[in-house]
Amino acid sequence: MARSANLARSRRLRSHRLLGVDVGGTFTDFLYWDGSALRLAKRPSTPVDPSQAVLAGIVDEGWSPQEVVHGSTVATNTLLTRTGARTALITTKGFRDTLAIGRQARPYLYALHPERRPPLVPQELRFEVDERIAADGSIVTALDEAELADVVARIAGAGVEAIAICLLFSFVNPIHEQRVAEMVRPLGLHVSVSNEVLPEHREFERMSTTAANAFLAPVMTRYLGALKDGLAAEQGETVRLRIMQSNGGSISAGRAGQEAVRTVLSGPAGGVVGAYAAARASGIENAITFDMGGTSADVSLCPGRILERTDLSVDAMPIKTPAVDVHTVGAGGGSIAWVDTGGALRVGPQSAGAEPGPAAYGRGELPTVTDAHTVLGRLRPERFLGGAMPLHPDRAERALATIADSFGGDLARAAQAVIDVVNANMVRALRVISVERGFDPAQFTLVAFGGAGPLHACDLADELGIPTVLIPDTPGVLSAAGMLQADVTKDVEQGLVHRVGASDRGVVPVLRDAFEGLERRAREALASDGYRRGVRVERSLDLRYVGQSHELTVPLGRSLSAAAVRQALADAHADRFGHADPDRDVEIVVARVKSRAAGFQGLAFGRGREPVRAGGDGEKMTATVIWDRPRRTSIRERVNVQLGKGRSSIAGPAILTQLDTTTLVPPGWRARPDRSDSGNLILRRSP
Repeated sequence: MARSANLARSRRLRSHRLLGVDVGGTFTDFLYWDGSALRLAKRPSTPVDPSQAVLAGIVDEGWSPQEVVHGSTVATNTLLTRTGARTALITTKGFRDTLAIGRQARPYLYALHPERRPPLVPQELRFEVDERIAADGSIVTALDEAELADVVARIAGAGVEAIAICLLFSFVNPIHEQRVAEMVRPLGLHVSVSNEVLPEHREFERMSTTAANAFLAPVMTRYLGALKDGLAAEQGETVRLRIMQSNGGSISAGRAGQEAVRTVLSGPAGGVVGAYAAARASGIENAITFDMGGTSADVSLCPGRILERTDLSVDAMPIKTPAVDVHTVGAGGGSIAWVDTGGALRVGPQSAGAEPGPAAYGRGELPTVTDAHTVLGRLRPERFLGGAMPLHPDRAERALATIADSFGGDLARAAQAVIDVVNANMVRALRVISVERGFDPAQFTLVAFGGAGPLHACDLADELGIPTVLIPDTPGVLSAAGMLQADVTKDVEQGLVHRVGASDRGVVPVLRDAFEGLERRAREALASDGYRRGVRVERSLDLRYVGQSHELTVPLGRSLSAAAVRQALADAHADRFGHADPDRDVEIVVARVKSRAAGFQGLAFGRGREPVRAGGDGEKMTATVIWDRPRRTSIRERVNVQLGKGRSSIAGPAILTQLDTTTLVPPGWRARPDRSDSGNLILRRSP
């Protein structure tokens, strides 16, 4: 069976031309499979219109993909900049200010003049209708359709593009929401209905997520429509376009437009999928993924699996949607170094981005992390991006000089201080996902990728006591690789709030009915996007002990018995908190189903595949590079290390260059090609 599946996968790969594209804040990354070999490219992003860099890259490289999987920052940036659609909200009478009130949290407890970002929907566009559904689903107050008709007329004249509908307890009984949606759809606007977007309890989070989806959907739909048109115009044929979701799976472009809120962590999710696949190709199950790009650093703990969560927050706005569990900090190659009013050196979160970019790229003037590496000699002008992009050490030195007074005018000291500060920021992030959750980093391998990740990996590993660092074959474009490997997925869920007593036996009837309906919807969603064969379905539940206010999402097998439910919570609770109470009553809060159609697993990490070549002269060279002190340092192309005789290891200090990144092997570290033919590079402390 396994051999048959592998043969089918090989035939499928040979018959497809595939392109993974990850749009970041600084660079847009490409990984192209032409049916027999991989090609990669990086080019500066175009923040005003991200599709420009995507289309220009395809044209310049001469590629002709049949299928494109795209990681998009459009949703995230739209939320952060508040540039989404003008949106109206219809809700139950008495609840229109829920978006403004929230949970009355005070994130800035000691601020004398705290400021909160305004809700996505302003007060004048939040409308109420008289109706009421009880917590048990019964109708307390019938929907006043005359009042609703008046609301619809007012919205029609309000100049909005989208409507969010969120009525009280509609996740239990959606009849009123369905009627409201039926009456507003003739307006021809985008309509987001909470029982479709997020049929779960917690009114504020449900309203916030539904409003965010409405706010994003027209923008995302326009962007993806223009991208599809551009792809078709350039290729002369219909190109299948899929979009990476926050949950680590992809989705059709049409569905991504409708369910835009599910793409807010699109790029970071692709990186975790690619990094964990790289780790497993080397036989590593416990990994910490570390993705450092030009604008931010994303870290994720993978204790034998990719972890998910549903409680996201974007710009202090709750977004409940399944997502890979990623922690992000504003620390990237483009992060700007500055001295605060107290004289302390700070790095980030502001970034030079793609425009103007770091000073070393030729246009920026402010000092960045990339400029610090350039001044220290760790980024080599003759080999940066395979020699395709010029690097300007003189401009980097002028930029670092603006903060060098704090270091006695010593540029090298200033540059090293910038590296130390940004490393400290990233170490804190890595501790949040490991030590603060009860995991020992020493039991994990650090998988470093992104354009800047391999520059910092060994320093971070030293700080955390991590013994092994893994650098994947194509680290600078690994998020794009992960997008190609990711399954096509559809998540559906249903709020239940059902109590399971400690003495209950047999099947829980409410689960049987819920999962039958959810699995049917999940399969139909994939079928409508053209994925009917080989679909597998996974079940999970949000569970809590009676009296708790928050729940855990736990996987569930095929058994729907009360005993299986209680055991699932006990195992998850003990794993997360170190204790459980098997005799306590359990509440089922949400039933979840994820349907999967296989992506192109194994594409970037197949056995026997030649490492991707970076170009350049391939000659060995040495140079003086500043580490703890100036040291003569070996500079090699990574491809030659991978193909070296006997696959001998390389002792630091060394710099390994390739088209998509630079890997630092500091003094006291040693690098060797992985013996599994995965293309990975393994770095360890020298004995």
